[in-house]
Amino acid sequence: MIRQANANDEVAVRACAEQAYARYVPLIGRKPAPMLADFRTQIAAGHVYLCTGEQDELRGFIVFFPVDRHMFLENVAVSETGRGKGIGKSLVQFCEAEAMRLGLGSVHLYTNEKMTDNLSIYPRLGYVEVQRRSEDGFNRVYFEKRLD
Repeated sequence: MIRQANANDEVAVRACAEQAYARYVPLIGRKPAPMLADFRTQIAAGHVYLCTGEQDELRGFIVFFPVDRHMFLENVAVSETGRGKGIGKSLVQFCEAEAMRLGLGSVHLYTNEKMTDNLSIYPRLGYVEVQRRSEDGFNRVYFEKRLD
């Protein structure tokens, strides 16, 4: 089930992000941006959605919001117990459906170049690499998926 996060979910969202991104800290040399996010503000703004299990346990989350004529997918993370079950794909598809519902023409996102799994996952989901650049001290790879 996918539902909008509320203030009570902040601790679980942060723990999921820590768990999902911890393996990248040694590769990047510091915590990646998703581990530093202000989840309290993002949840209050209505930008965070959760994938939960039968007992409402957090299996993954996604952060997205409209920017101009596209949806910006800022973060998607899956818990250790949720990996390999299509949860990340379902969350990304949910984001795309919301973008289409709002009449937005595309979804944009970026990932760190050291997150090599993502560099192969996003193209399989229909995303096209559009740019690489260094930003905030991170080497980022930008992707876009046209929805029209």
